Order: sequence, then structure tokens, then C-alpha cells
Amino acid sequence: MRCPACAADDDKVIDSRATDDGGAVRRRRECLACGSRFTTYERVGEVALVIVKRDESREPFDRAKVISGVKIAAKDRPVTDSDLEALAAEVEEELRIQGAVASSERVGIEVLERLRRLDQVAAVRFASVYKGFDDAADFERELTLLAKGTPPKRR
Repeated sequence: MRCPACAADDDKVIDSRATDDGGAVRRRRECLACGSRFTTYERVGEVALVIVKRDESREPFDRAKVISGVKIAAKDRPVTDSDLEALAAEVEEELRIQGAVASSERVGIEVLERLRRLDQVAAVRFASVYKGFDDAADFERELTLLAKGTPPKRR
């Protein structure tokens, strides 16, 4: 580790402990050249989650895109920003468990499953865009699925 005061790369660790959330290790270091003390954090490097879109293009998973899409569906509904953030985090976690690559269809299914539990009206709104509803029969079919309580079917 390079000292921020003198740029020497010889130091010793004085103290080491986990952070409060357990997501990193905090290390207190002392530069052997100048005696300056500084703190470093060690975190696990996450593998990038890649989303394969319908046209076979690939892009990194973007939690903000999930939140913005759900926020539109949940407009004027009793859903908080923290609810949306938690939903997006759950979706990302589930996709990471399933592997480093996921289809955009899988993202939509995961979002819809969680949105149904959070707010049914927002779920129907989301489904109408995600599934590309063309007429009232599509809404009826989605409401029937919602009433049954079954998870959404893959397209």
C-alpha cells in the first residue's frame, strides 16, 4: 500500500477489523518511512452482472434502470423510494445468485414477482408495459393471474 503522505510503499498494519456492515475489512496502517498513519479498506471484488437484451446485445446490470422503471409504474401509489431501492436490491441479489449473465426477460420476471407483493396496481401497470399489452383481454389475463397468486409466466 502506498503512503498518502510520502508515497513510500513500505508500511505495517497496526489494527484490522471488519466494518459495521461486514462488507469490508478496515485496516489501520503506519508508514515505515515517515511514520504517517492512514486507513485502508479491503472489499471483495464483485463479478459484473451482465444483462442479455432481446436483440442479443449485452450491457451491465443497472439498478437505477430497474428503480426508474418501477417508479413509473408505482407513480401515485403508496410505495416509498426505500421500497423501490429494496426491490431493486432483491432483484440484483437474485440474479447474481443465478449467475453472472441474465436475460432482460429474467429481470422483468423478477421485478414483476416482487412488485406484485409490494403493490398490485403498480404490478399491473408494470406488466402492461413489460408484456406489451395490446387490448383489454391482456389486462384481464394479468388480473386473473394476480387473483390466483401465481408467479408470472415466462413469455
